[in-house]
Amino acid sequence: MKKVFTSLFFTFTIAGFVSAQDIQNNPASNHGNKFEQLGTILNTPNEQRTASGAPGAKYWQQRADYDIKCNLDEKALLLTGTETITYFNNSPDPLDYIWLQLDENQHNNNDNANYQQSSTMPKGAGTLQLDRAEKVIGDNGYGDKILSITDALGKSLPYVVNKTMMRIDLPSALKPGMKIVFTVKWNYKISDRLSIGGRGGYEYFPGDGNYLFTMTQWYPRLCVYSDFQGWQNHQFTGRGEFALTFGNFKVQMTVPADHVVGATGECINYAAVLTPTQLARYNKAKTSAEPVEIVTLDEAKKAEAAPSTAKKTYVFVANNVRDFAWGSSRKFIWDGMGQNVDGKTVMCMSYYGKEAYALYRKFSTKLVAHTVKTYSSFTFPYPYPVAQSVEASNGMEYPMICFNYGRTEKDGTYSESTKNGMIGVIIHEVGHNFFPMIVNSDERQWTWMDEGLNSFVEYLTEELWDNKYPSKKGAAYTIVDYMKLPKNELEPIMTNSENIVRFGPNAYTKPATALNILRETIMGRQLFDYAFKEYARRWEFKHPTPADFFRTMGDASGENLDWFWRGWFYGTEACDISLDSVKVAKADLDGKMPDFNRRSARKVDAPSLNTFDDISKIRNREDKGIKFYVEKDTAVHDFYYKYDRGLAAVDTIKFNNMTKELATPQRSATAEAMTDEDKTKYAGKYFYQLDFSNKGGLVMPIIVEFTFADGTKSIDRIPAQIWRLNEKHVSKFYVQDKEVASIKLDPMRETADIDESNNYWGKMPEPSKFSIFKQKVNAAAARGQSVGVNPMQVSGGK
Repeated sequence: MKKVFTSLFFTFTIAGFVSAQDIQNNPASNHGNKFEQLGTILNTPNEQRTASGAPGAKYWQQRADYDIKCNLDEKALLLTGTETITYFNNSPDPLDYIWLQLDENQHNNNDNANYQQSSTMPKGAGTLQLDRAEKVIGDNGYGDKILSITDALGKSLPYVVNKTMMRIDLPSALKPGMKIVFTVKWNYKISDRLSIGGRGGYEYFPGDGNYLFTMTQWYPRLCVYSDFQGWQNHQFTGRGEFALTFGNFKVQMTVPADHVVGATGECINYAAVLTPTQLARYNKAKTSAEPVEIVTLDEAKKAEAAPSTAKKTYVFVANNVRDFAWGSSRKFIWDGMGQNVDGKTVMCMSYYGKEAYALYRKFSTKLVAHTVKTYSSFTFPYPYPVAQSVEASNGMEYPMICFNYGRTEKDGTYSESTKNGMIGVIIHEVGHNFFPMIVNSDERQWTWMDEGLNSFVEYLTEELWDNKYPSKKGAAYTIVDYMKLPKNELEPIMTNSENIVRFGPNAYTKPATALNILRETIMGRQLFDYAFKEYARRWEFKHPTPADFFRTMGDASGENLDWFWRGWFYGTEACDISLDSVKVAKADLDGKMPDFNRRSARKVDAPSLNTFDDISKIRNREDKGIKFYVEKDTAVHDFYYKYDRGLAAVDTIKFNNMTKELATPQRSATAEAMTDEDKTKYAGKYFYQLDFSNKGGLVMPIIVEFTFADGTKSIDRIPAQIWRLNEKHVSKFYVQDKEVASIKLDPMRETADIDESNNYWGKMPEPSKFSIFKQKVNAAAARGQSVGVNPMQVSGGK
């Protein structure tokens, strides 16, 4: 018995020896640095940031408190404000000046960041496009107009505006441990958000003659001064968002008396601005299991029809937030309900016009509640008292409030794609409360730490909303089309926000996919979830860097993940693992060397259509502890991809040489006669050697699915470390009890393999004609396609 296994083992090790010899002969082509540690790339650990990824004993961050009074002039479309800022220097450095962001200057033709892109003459263009392209001479009137900056004694402070940034020069250095109080007076012309662009401004409704205001990035705001960068004063171009300093806010907003205001924080004077009936509804909503209309549809319509000329002032307070935003309109319907999170009630609320009523009244506030509860389970308990969703025909996030889209047709019906898009954007924007509003990364430098991490938890939350929800990012197969693009169209995830060609896939989808692969395929849910939660807990209300995230994930899990960060975050290579050949043998019961007969991997055309649920959906469905928020949806995923890569030809000369070496061992192995017991034990065994090549360059686990002749299946998950000594070619030897009929790599499409045509050996089943027809219909539905009318209109809106 022992001798026969020696023979078999010797045969297998010779194959490994050949690969090792290849490495020695041509090390550059076979063994790179994909498994080297990131120590030389990541910043050096210090007293502020430890090698474990946790904040150090001397970690510090600045603080800025704001007391703001502002007036919204709806007729003149002008916002005027006065803010008193108390800035605390908690750093060990004396500061001779401080920097503030003037994001509204994005709209000014002179003071914008002036980051231009190459442009060409279109064959045709609309007037709006031409207006944006036309060079405006002189000041177009938009942007922050600074009226004065004074210290606590009323003395003017000198300042310099540099495009979207403003430097205030201090009369004497602000020493460590000291604070400064100063007041900024300003105003700006509010822009038409839909025509000029940007995140804040107004939307005008010609049908009823009213406005919906989204006041975002609306006041001069302190830049972050940090231990790892100093001042983050990179210009605001409209893409890379912002890094901000935590602090406490008190904001007084004077608006038309019939406006409803939703804002960051809690309103402390609802008794003065609401009717007694509305206040009673608000208090009822706090303990209601269903959303309660605080301002009803009828009340909003009446306000639209007869605008008030009076004024009233809302007063909001918000503690330990990095920003403040608000929405204001007489068009707003307002509903809310309480959501228990870790023993505390979070007031979940929505604001929306009649144009979105049929969707938002049914879904929005429940989505807000589901999001804060689900994100809390993956990170830390939601710490703020409120969470709000505002329908404003866009998508953007701020502490405790976000702006989303999702309007119906005029008859109140909507398409499934509109509904699903609304669900996704509400979850995404509410989820930003956690990343980056609380785990406060620098979006200007590393968009993925904001959008990527949030998109990943958004995916988890969508999956728990409805097991049939058609998530667009997270599952590995959804990133394939991006990963297979030419290299000149790709950048590493670690690229600065302003320099990314394909911003969405790079900053949102690829990092979300990478993290889901870590969770489902590489680390497993238990290890990943613990480490991810530890990262969120460590950096709650702090300013983490990528190194802090990478190090924490390894430190809390015990997994060496540098190879993964190197490949997915610092590189642009794709996963394309090919099953090049399969060798098959039966044991020679007389003790002779087994004869491995080559069966080359033949190209089996991947089915043009293929139906399956991704691994996350399956595991969620099998987890008896998971309860989905809604029942199954009628929407289905379109899982089909058209593959344009063929199987590269196998190097037959090299393979034949390897076969000869296998058949002629360089060392003799003594064989002795087997016992009857041995023969009985091994007579039915099948031996297989699978040869793989890494055609894409990205090292990833190899997932092998065996389908046996009797129809049963088994899966072997080979860790990515199998490539550590040879990053191009590896082999794996198997002993099977049953004959293998076919072999398939990555059957659940977990690795984002860009060419599945080289993943097969044997005959794979074809979908039936009926299935193909059914899949085409469902694929069209998943894309939200309709002919003339949506299904709700056909069914009378039911």
